[in-house]
Amino acid sequence: MAKTRAPISTKQPAERVVLFRLILPGDTEEQVAEDLRELALLTKTAGGEVVGILTQRRPHPDPAYFIGRGKVEELKQLVQDVGAHTVICDDDLKPGQVRNISRILGENIKVLDRSGLILDIFALHARTPEAKIQVQLAQLQYLLPRLAGMWRHLERQYGAIGVRGPGEKQIELDRRAIANQIAILRRKLAKIERERKIQRKRRKNLFRVALVGYTNAGKSSLLNRLTGAEVYVEDKLFATLDATTRRLSDGEHTILITDTVGFIKKLPHHLVESFKSTLAESREADVLLVVADSSHPAVEEHIQIVHSVLDEIGATGEKILVLNKIDLLTPEQLAYFRRRYPDAQFVSALQGRGIEYLKSCLIEMSEEKKIC
Repeated sequence: MAKTRAPISTKQPAERVVLFRLILPGDTEEQVAEDLRELALLTKTAGGEVVGILTQRRPHPDPAYFIGRGKVEELKQLVQDVGAHTVICDDDLKPGQVRNISRILGENIKVLDRSGLILDIFALHARTPEAKIQVQLAQLQYLLPRLAGMWRHLERQYGAIGVRGPGEKQIELDRRAIANQIAILRRKLAKIERERKIQRKRRKNLFRVALVGYTNAGKSSLLNRLTGAEVYVEDKLFATLDATTRRLSDGEHTILITDTVGFIKKLPHHLVESFKSTLAESREADVLLVVADSSHPAVEEHIQIVHSVLDEIGATGEKILVLNKIDLLTPEQLAYFRRRYPDAQFVSALQGRGIEYLKSCLIEMSEEKKIC
């Protein structure tokens, strides 16, 4: 009897990662724990496995190493002990700090910061041509000031037959090439934005609603419940990046509802800049449904962050708070949120609770343009 061979696994082993964070005066234990928990989720979303965490208290970041040099030596020992391949800082690192940390840890250990990690996740999840262009633009803007020291060959003078003379450092050539590529991508995005404006003009007389909120708050699930759409949903940070518009209709009224890219704490500014064409849906919507995960321990902070980003992009539509995932709350917690946010909508996109009332509110608002 022939033996049955076990299927060959093609799944790549998770990259082993150590996280590190600087604790500054004013940082609370809860804030530090939440930031590291979120960074661990981001790492998991990117395909990594957190195998160690290192923190240090300082009055301010070290100019050369972010954390102190002695702490970097401790980080090196931890990396060796747990067999990690990558270290990720919870804050943004300056190019010089990355170089200095890398010199101590060794060339075989990758050094990333929070922005670099988020950009990596965006690149992983970009599906449409527009999203891919936006991510590539943000990556190049992030890379440009970090070119120096990234590769040893950049320090060599470029020389070949026909180009003798004073020469030009390879880093200058690379900078010029990246700057040219950024210009090309910006032109492509400008063209897409012009096409989007034409589409929005065609929909000018329709009532428009945008779903905005912290990543993984359940915006895509809510869109599916409201419109019967089948938008991709996964329990991961930044599972979807593209603005998706669907229709809600009761036979007499038609409402356009758009699901937008999720926000997150310390969202890289150049990422917001790159996604402005996508976020334009939020700027021009009549109503903004601010979706929040009511079961998350930092839900109130998430709501503040979303409002901050909306202010940054100039979104002026009426805002309605939608507290999602109420199926995960205890009766006492639900009662607290009802007192804390008396004007909010309380729903469970998973179970369908509160959806019909939210629909009727939106239809009423489309008629009278008033908050329900």
